[in-house]
Amino acid sequence: MFQDRADAARRLAARLQACQGQNPLVLAIPRGAVPMGRVIAQQLGGELDVVLARKLHAPFLPEVAVGAVDESGWTYVSPHAGRLGADSDYLAQETRTQLQALRARRTLYTPIRAPIDPAGRTVIVVDDGLATGATMVAALHGLRARHPARLVCAVSVASPEALALVRPLADEVVCLEAPPDFEAVGQFYRDFAQVEDDEVIRLLKD
Repeated sequence: MFQDRADAARRLAARLQACQGQNPLVLAIPRGAVPMGRVIAQQLGGELDVVLARKLHAPFLPEVAVGAVDESGWTYVSPHAGRLGADSDYLAQETRTQLQALRARRTLYTPIRAPIDPAGRTVIVVDDGLATGATMVAALHGLRARHPARLVCAVSVASPEALALVRPLADEVVCLEAPPDFEAVGQFYRDFAQVEDDEVIRLLKD
């Protein structure tokens, strides 16, 4: 159990000490992971930015992911998507919807600069937890195509299934907890308050 995201970030930073001195690029998945990324970047002497990916929502079950899309439009579709009613037409429309949301979020978060280039760098991708792992899959896939020297996935908690899904996509996976009774990310935080866009923008400006 974590007190809050700051507590989880400090624990992750302690596990990532081997990256200190390498000027790592810490890429947080908005919105919840951005405050965590800030703490990790500070403790490791790195830079903070965001990596944007969006889950594809199941029909009539918006809290359930049937896949994810990155900024390039590449999509990951979960094996269970069809069982939840997400056919090819639905997935195409949902992908278009989430791509529009990604473009709007990029304009909002980094309006006057391009994303920091990960090429040749140690890159740490941070999230506050993985349920299905779909969003992290899309994030790692997109980043691998941009040729980082080393790609690290860092999460505080994950379902065992999500952890197995993302492990082949990173050079290293750091996960503090992978409980077999995983139901939702929020159950492992005493304080899991929603992070708003204003806070993300402030942290990126700082």
